[in-house]
Amino acid sequence: MLRFLVLTAVAPATWGSTYLVTTELLPPDRPLLAAAVRALPAGLLLLALSPVRPRGVWWWRSAVLGTLNIGGFFALLFVAAYRLPGGVAALVGAVQPLIVASLAPRLTGERPGRTVLCAGALGLAGVALLVLRPDATLNPVGLVAAFGGALSMALGILFTKRWAAPVPPLTLTAWQLLAGGALLLPLALLTEGAPPALTAENLAGYSYLTIIGTALAYTLWFRGLRALPASRIATLGLLSPLIATTLGWLVLNQALATAQLVGAGLVISALVLAQIRHRRRTQAPDVDDQLARDAGAVAGDR
Repeated sequence: MLRFLVLTAVAPATWGSTYLVTTELLPPDRPLLAAAVRALPAGLLLLALSPVRPRGVWWWRSAVLGTLNIGGFFALLFVAAYRLPGGVAALVGAVQPLIVASLAPRLTGERPGRTVLCAGALGLAGVALLVLRPDATLNPVGLVAAFGGALSMALGILFTKRWAAPVPPLTLTAWQLLAGGALLLPLALLTEGAPPALTAENLAGYSYLTIIGTALAYTLWFRGLRALPASRIATLGLLSPLIATTLGWLVLNQALATAQLVGAGLVISALVLAQIRHRRRTQAPDVDDQLARDAGAVAGDR
């Protein structure tokens, strides 16, 4: 199962590069446009590779999951980003593993245990040291939006696990990206206006976010979610602020203080603690065999 864990970790690690790509390559002050451009083309690309339409209850389930994991999540992050310093928004978002661990027993039947809760708390402390600044200001609307984004993504993880779509992750990802993009596009046009003229640099940034940061990353994310416990997946989200801080140091020459180095160590310790706990207590199914069965079932329906 180590390879599934590593492949799934590619998703939040890739999302950690979003800030760098957005600030260096994309037009300024267009976060919802960036989110919509990420979601819709990526969804169409994946649907072309796996052309299966939702059936029955999966029409509304795809819309719900697309809103939780993509559309609503991105929109709330947009509000938080404009009203809070980036460090505060990242810190509030880091409560996601604790939300998943606390809700998992009721929604999925999974009981993460105290060790996973401790790992979540340790990761939260690590992110605080990693990204929080003493002069950070707190805006109530921004805090609610940031927490809402964390809650949205946590519920998306849990309901994706609970409903167990009868299709391969590629197909499920396409449905969710299209549903989330359909929500984001009108929001972007209403709040940000018509898209600006795009430069070659802008197109390169959007291409990276669409293909690597969205189509590939979310497919790996949902593939891992099918195979691994929900709380184990949620803990991997701590990689995003860790990678973002590392890239800021490597690419943007941002200084790293001692507190940030300690925070990075705590985040890594939390990741290791959560994974060791699950390796002792759980055994994931053979995902490749399961995907083959799912694909056969879908082909039979068609």
